[in-house]
Amino acid sequence: MPHAVSVDIVCLGESLVTFVPSRPGRLADVPSFARGIGGAESNVACGLARRGHSARWISRVGTDGFGDHLLTEIAAAGVDVSRVQRDPRRPTGVYFRTAGERAVDPARVVGQDPVTGEGQGAEPPAEVLYYRAGSAAAAMSPSLMPREQLWSGRILHLTGITAALSDGCLALMRELTTPAPGRPLVSFDVNYRMALWQDKDRHGPSVLLALARGCDLVFVGEDEAGAAWGVRGADAIRAALPEPAVLVVKRGAAGATAYVRGPGGADTVTAEPAPRVEVVAPVGAGDAFAAGFLSGTLRGLPVAERLRHGHLMAAAALTVPGDLAAPPSRERADRLVALDAAAWGTLRCGPGRTHPVSSGPETAAVEVSEP
Repeated sequence: MPHAVSVDIVCLGESLVTFVPSRPGRLADVPSFARGIGGAESNVACGLARRGHSARWISRVGTDGFGDHLLTEIAAAGVDVSRVQRDPRRPTGVYFRTAGERAVDPARVVGQDPVTGEGQGAEPPAEVLYYRAGSAAAAMSPSLMPREQLWSGRILHLTGITAALSDGCLALMRELTTPAPGRPLVSFDVNYRMALWQDKDRHGPSVLLALARGCDLVFVGEDEAGAAWGVRGADAIRAALPEPAVLVVKRGAAGATAYVRGPGGADTVTAEPAPRVEVVAPVGAGDAFAAGFLSGTLRGLPVAERLRHGHLMAAAALTVPGDLAAPPSRERADRLVALDAAAWGTLRCGPGRTHPVSSGPETAAVEVSEP
């Protein structure tokens, strides 16, 4: 039976209250923290709501003050939070982090910034401490999350993070990524987080690959595909994931490549370079890219334009210190997306502005971060 659609997109997943150090340094040395919110799926919902789409975030939070804070902040972005469940027995998750979101090998030497392409030298290790075990969201399961609510959007957006939270969450993800009559378009961001899969009996990479194969639209970073599956190169990633009708491979500074299966089964391959960005912090860029691409999908735009909208929203996230940034307005983003290839190639994105080098800010400026 067809699902009853009431919003453009439903995003399912855990959000946490985030504590970011007030200054650089080890967590052991930082004297104070700024409070924010973090969560891949709610980030996508907020980005789409700010772009003018109707977005609903579904999850579970505690009845504590942190749960109140999450609901208030996400609703303030224009997201419908009316289906979020409150759990009086389990807490809302929190986490602390330094500048980077993902832990890295301290011995790794980075030749290029992943966005700007400029040399960096040695990359220091990031610290991320999650306090989410036994959280309200970790109790999500097929029995607690009604299908009619999850299928109430034109698109259902999921990420691989949810599958790592608990056995109940994994069972829910397996149910939602199994093709079934009447389900909406299912979007899945792989979001491989190695730390979340440590000390688990189940094998994270193979679980994520199986989940992705059941979805209609999949986002995956070229770097995480290499880390999770040992697969490198966009074409090789497509060969490992032939099932989704649309596969988007994010390639950092090189841009992104989309594979779209046509009626005859052959792919149309579209690649778009990313603009150069003055990076403030890398957190949230992948979620913002997904929001931009999904916005273009909801609008029925050509694939190349969807990729460019993804790049612009990612640039906005990269130029602020937190997970969320005010994206370019739809009108200004549309003008930038319509630039020819040469003009698009001159785009430079910094805190507060995006404009082609050859044009003044009055002709092609767009705010990409909150003032």
